[in-house]
Amino acid sequence: MNFDLKGLVKLTYSSEDLHKATYSIIETANFLDAKGWTPATSSNFSVMLDNNYCAITVSGKHKGKLTPDDIMVVDLKGNPQDDKKPSAETLLHTSLYAWDNSLGCVLHTHSINSTILSLLINESFWQWQGYELLKAFSGISTHESVVKMPIFENTQDIGILAEEVINYLKTDIPCWGYLIRGHGVYTWGKDMASALRHLEAIEYLMECELKIMNIKGKL
Repeated sequence: MNFDLKGLVKLTYSSEDLHKATYSIIETANFLDAKGWTPATSSNFSVMLDNNYCAITVSGKHKGKLTPDDIMVVDLKGNPQDDKKPSAETLLHTSLYAWDNSLGCVLHTHSINSTILSLLINESFWQWQGYELLKAFSGISTHESVVKMPIFENTQDIGILAEEVINYLKTDIPCWGYLIRGHGVYTWGKDMASALRHLEAIEYLMECELKIMNIKGKL
């Protein structure tokens, strides 16, 4: 029987679960780095292991050069289960899992598209309609749907930001991700494949919007 470091919570994930999550994160990180969405040591990725713990990238590592030692386990309050240092934004992951236990993966990147678009939009959200690729979002079946993406102000107080995000999500407005102004994008899904699909769709839509702005002379 396995317990956490304090011997208080029975672990319901296995070493195989952690192994699979680790290599899934590394594979995805390499893919996203190749796209140029994770410059320097930015970005962080996580995968749920059970109802109490997730695997997440450690702080300060280049995401295109991750090794298994660069993945660690934290509980849903962000507490590390070893002596590794988690990302400063860990609570933005764990608060999502605590809010919705059907989520299996959270991805955060710092692409040029997300950084620029979030700075150009003065509103607290951006929305898309009419794009065929909207159907990449879970539950969307028509291009006529309106997909609204909230934009939160950047802050170093991650606890406050996490609370703002969850308060927005509690409004039950359909949401697959959000932007942090001048910072990047967060997205999630029931597993790595769906989270990655959502992220690629968001990136495509942001690039379309930026190109339209440029063509119309708004940039």
